[in-house]
Amino acid sequence: MPRNAEVIRQWNILREIEASHWTTINELARKMEVTTRTIRRDLEALQLAGFPLFDELIEGKRHWKLDARPLKLLGNVGFTLSELCALYFSRTVLEALSGTPFSQDLHNAFLKLETVLTPRMRQFLDRLPTVLQAKSEPIKKKIIDSGKLEETVAKLLDATLRRRQTTISYHSFSSNRTKEYLVEPYRLVYAEGGLYLVAYVPEYAEMRTFATERVKHLSLLDTTFEPTQGLSQELFSHSLGINQGKPESVKIEFTDRVAPYVREREWHPSQRISEHPDGSVSLSLQVCLDRALTRWILGFGPLARVVSPSHLAERIVGELEGARERYALQADLDIENNTKKQDSSDHSVSSIPHGPDTSKEERP
Repeated sequence: MPRNAEVIRQWNILREIEASHWTTINELARKMEVTTRTIRRDLEALQLAGFPLFDELIEGKRHWKLDARPLKLLGNVGFTLSELCALYFSRTVLEALSGTPFSQDLHNAFLKLETVLTPRMRQFLDRLPTVLQAKSEPIKKKIIDSGKLEETVAKLLDATLRRRQTTISYHSFSSNRTKEYLVEPYRLVYAEGGLYLVAYVPEYAEMRTFATERVKHLSLLDTTFEPTQGLSQELFSHSLGINQGKPESVKIEFTDRVAPYVREREWHPSQRISEHPDGSVSLSLQVCLDRALTRWILGFGPLARVVSPSHLAERIVGELEGARERYALQADLDIENNTKKQDSSDHSVSSIPHGPDTSKEERP
């Protein structure tokens, strides 16, 4: 039997005993769909790991229970044993935030959780992440490299909580220049491997989004502000990325080759899927036409076609034409370079002096 299956089964046994308070080996065997002999081995393994399991004879049947008395510290934090173990287990998922300003705080939090568990319990639980992995998304390089970002984030959190106006020196990729802004910080959002500040900019009378790693300098002012802008609980709700544009009706047709993949996911809460006789599907969305949407559509290559709006379809065609031209240009350059190499090779061979051909000379 795979080692991972054994660990997961033992974890489920532990949860079942805690939830039911009292249970028998026969009941556990039935629920886990294994033999009673296997359950006995699992219970012994859990006991050896340090989990306080014990059995007691009740009405002629031997019942198993989890003794909560050795786990007095759990009462102080309000966790049951299985809840605490699940949280400890989930660190694999939370490690997807590795490289962000929160990574050290998360590490410290799990160190505190470890003090509640015995060494053998931790050894048992450390086997669980081998069956669950969270692949971290690409993280912005400066988030990994810069220790200054933590100070920036701390100040922005302070400004947001205390509603203090702030001046920031910010480098914009679109204009390729650094500019000073007076902002009123509303919220910090972690998305797409980066941490973003959502703030109101009085100069433009609008909300804007700033990448925190591109904040070169900031100063918290003594002046405070009263929030005047309504901010949705779910920011960027109309975007597949991190933009706040006006939503439009979008319809995209996908071939039967990727239709199953499109069906199985919720790409956006507004989505509606229409089936076609040939196996293809149409996906309708209410989203803003930002760069994130364009990148997503292009990711399907020739297997997706924008039906509407027409200006989005034209944008996609332009992107694909641009890509085709770049590939064609590179192909022409490759052909030209290969031709030059071949000509050079032929010239080198023809310039080599040849001696007399004696291969057919008669031997004396």
